[in-house]
Order: sequence, then C-alpha cells, then structure tokens
Amino acid sequence: MVNAFLKVLAVCALAGLAACGAPMDRAAPVGDAQIAALTRDLVALGPQVDPEEAARAARIALVYPRQLARDYGVTDSAIVHNMKVNAGQRPRGLCWHWADDMESRLAAENFQTLRLHRAIANAGRLWRIDHSTVIASAAGEDWHEGLVLDPWRFGGPLYWGPPAEDKSYAWRPRAEVFAEKRRILAGAG
Repeated sequence: MVNAFLKVLAVCALAGLAACGAPMDRAAPVGDAQIAALTRDLVALGPQVDPEEAARAARIALVYPRQLARDYGVTDSAIVHNMKVNAGQRPRGLCWHWADDMESRLAAENFQTLRLHRAIANAGRLWRIDHSTVIASAAGEDWHEGLVLDPWRFGGPLYWGPPAEDKSYAWRPRAEVFAEKRRILAGAG
C-alpha cells in the first residue's frame, strides 16, 4: 500500500509529464458533432457495424461519463481525484471504476455488431500507475482493431481513438495483465 501511495505521489509530482493535466469542461454539453464523429469512427470499424448501434454506443460513451463525473464528485484532474478516492474523500472515480461502469452501461445495450474489450496500460511500469479502459471493436474483430473509450483521463469528457495511436498509453488485454499478476503473486514471475 505504501509503495502504491509513493507511486501516486511521484506521478502527481510529475503530472505535467505524465498526461495528468487539468480536466476538460465536464459541464459543457455533448454536442451533436461529437456524437456524429464518434458514430463515424465506430461505423468505420467494419462493414458489419450497424450504424444505429454505433450511434447509440457513441451517445452513451459520450454522455454517460458526464453523469459518472457528477456521481463521483469529480472536480479535479484524474490523478488528483484518484488521490481523493484513495484517501476516502470520494466514493469512486479510479480508472477501473470508470471502465467497469462504462462497460456495464454499454453491455446493457446488448450490441450485436459491436464487441467490448477491457485493456490495461502501464502494468508493472515503475512510476506509472495501471490504467484501465474499455475498447469497442466490430463484432468478430480483435481489440487492436477497436477504439479506446476512456472517460477517466479527462474526468468525464471522453477520449477515443485506436489503441495503437494512443500516445499516452500502451494498452494490453486485461486478461493478459491479470494472468501476469497472478503468476507474479504465485512466485512464478
């Protein structure tokens, strides 16, 4: 626990270098242009993606995190909010909370042409905390071919883009990261 706290403290000290800047305007409404842009990007994932499903997923992915930000009481940058959660000053808002809640909300739609994946970045990297997210791909496609849907990094406003083009994080499948951590804990590391 102390080691994790020291890592968070170090990351906060290097916030400008670690992409932990101030949050975007969570009060600004999600515009039709944003929804249309994400819809286009989701439809472009493959010919099997239903445009209506893509539009529904886009609206949820852009609007729902704004509600989560209010529910979580987010008023600071992501890393500062993490510190508040870890200190018991806020109920939720760690990246995995955002990812769990986003995945649950999107999964409730029972999409037939989109698939949800979970990914983690920074696992095992010194001075960087693990970061979790949801990735949406066309049904039948690998997560590498999807779009990162990350509401944590801006505290509600959504970041999205292809995993390979995400300059801030090198994503890996969550199941792979968890398996690696279990091996390390078991002493087979």
